[in-house]
Order: sequence, then C-alpha cells, then structure tokens
Amino acid sequence: MRRKTKAPPAPLPQRGGLDPVRLRLPEEGPWATVRDHLADRLPALGAARIDAMLREGAIVGQCGPVAVDAPFAPGAYVWFHRPLEPEVPVPFPLEVLYRDECLLVVDKPHFLATTPRGRHVAETALVRLRHRLGLPALSPAHRLDRLTAGVVMFVIRPEHRGAYQGLFQQRRVRKEYEAVAPYRPGLRLPCRVRSRIVKERGVIAAREVPGEPNSETVVELAEHREGLGRYRLVPLTGRTHQLRLHMSGLGVPILGDPVYPVVTDPAPDDFGRPLQLLARAVKFTDPVTGREHRFVSRRSLEAWDCHRRWAGGEAPAPG
Repeated sequence: MRRKTKAPPAPLPQRGGLDPVRLRLPEEGPWATVRDHLADRLPALGAARIDAMLREGAIVGQCGPVAVDAPFAPGAYVWFHRPLEPEVPVPFPLEVLYRDECLLVVDKPHFLATTPRGRHVAETALVRLRHRLGLPALSPAHRLDRLTAGVVMFVIRPEHRGAYQGLFQQRRVRKEYEAVAPYRPGLRLPCRVRSRIVKERGVIAAREVPGEPNSETVVELAEHREGLGRYRLVPLTGRTHQLRLHMSGLGVPILGDPVYPVVTDPAPDDFGRPLQLLARAVKFTDPVTGREHRFVSRRSLEAWDCHRRWAGGEAPAPG
C-alpha cells in the first residue's frame, strides 16, 4: 500500500479569514495541461474564469504561479482563492465568552454557520473570528448547526487541535441544551430517548429507522406556561439533528424548526422565527491545561421571552 504523503504548506495567505483552495492533480489522466484538467474538474468555475485566473497568476503551484500552458504534472498541488458568491449577511454578532493561549469560546447567534460549507462561506463563525481576531490558524473543536445558537469552542493553536477535538469524539464534554416547544400534559418527563438515526448525504432531514440505537438524549421539562414548554436537553451522543429529531418524535417539535416534522424552505434573508434551540452550556476538563471549565451561553430563547413577537416573525434585533 502506498503511503499517503503530507500536503505541502499553502504558498498563498488567507484572504479575509479564508484559506486558499488546495487541489492535488491525479497521478494520471488525458490532460495535456494543468488548465485542461482544471477546466474538467471545476465546471462550476468555468473555463473562461480559469483562463483569467491563470493569466493573472492567481493559480499557484509549489514553485510559483502556474502558466497558462503549464504541462499537466501528475500528483502536483495547486492553490487558488475561489471567487465567492454573494452571501446574505447574518446581522447578529458573535460574543467571546473566554480566551486563553489554547482555547477560544464564543456565543454563536442563530443563522450563522460554524464553518464554511455549501453557500455559507464568508458568513461563518470561523471566518469571522479568524479575520476579526487575527487568528489565521483558528480551527473548530466541534460544530454547531447553523440554525442553533449558543456555546461553540475553537482551538487557537494547531498542535492542540487533536486534544480538543478528541474531547468531543470521546464524549468527555457534558453538553446541555435548552429548547422551546409545545407543552403536552400527557408526555411523561423526564425521559430518555434512544433510537437509530441515519442521515443520507444530500438529504436535508435525518430519520429514525429500526435497529440498534446509535443516539440517546435525556429530555426534561424545566417549566411550562400557556401551551409552551421550556425543555432541558442533554445529548449523550452526537448524531446529526439528534435533538430536533428526538423532540419531534416525542410530539413536541422545537419551535421554528424548518425540517422536523415537515421540511420547508425559508428564504436566505428570513431571520424571523429562529429555531428555538440553544446550546446552553458545556463542561469538561481541559486536556492541555488541566483546568475545569464550564461555559454558559448568555443568550435566551425569544419564543419564551416574548412568544407573540417571535410568532409574528419579527427578526430579533442585532446585539
């Protein structure tokens, strides 16, 4: 078996908190030039745009800009900054809760993705923080759904990335969430929900199927009033959309959920009625410093504070 070689460092700096795209050319193929391969590989970018980038010296190899007629080089690396599509700005700030030499903890607003993915690239927590704080090596310790607000952890130094990500992979972080959903008097709580969740690539909604459970959530009712409940959720596993799917399965779908129980498609600039799910707190022993940490979100869920305003679809005020 051929040993995987480590990719060389990027010869291009970040731009606005974004790393350049890195591509490795195949070991073999029918292309006469690097340009021909890129045109085949990146149809969304388009041959005309690729030609322009090559002329401008914007596509770079290990030895410098790639010439327009540079011959195809099997296994070589190239880097470039992908032109960004316009994004709808998310008009809510990130609040820093904690920072030391290793760790950065923030309070993420609803609608802001944690890391670049799909149509959300510049308008993400990672890119904002890299640019705002001057931390080009910043990386996520874990991820929080774009629609969920609350506590998110980032790693400042690359050498500590594995230690902090390992906390979540080994389930050594106690996470607490808060949700607002309908109140069902007949629902016996607290309860422990266990099910098998599958998430297919390219399909928005995860689903529960028969089989050995791979997800588990503790659901408690903190208080209720006027047909609404404020729930405390403790995930014991970390499946995609686990809390949202489990609450929907109990017959109390989280308010503002555009996927469970029915998939809808809100407009990208619709910031009214945010999902009423908050990553309230995380607790763990720091794997680098040995300190005991508990970080708590300072946000609240609008449907509980003022259900009439939330139900009216008024976007919460920035800040």
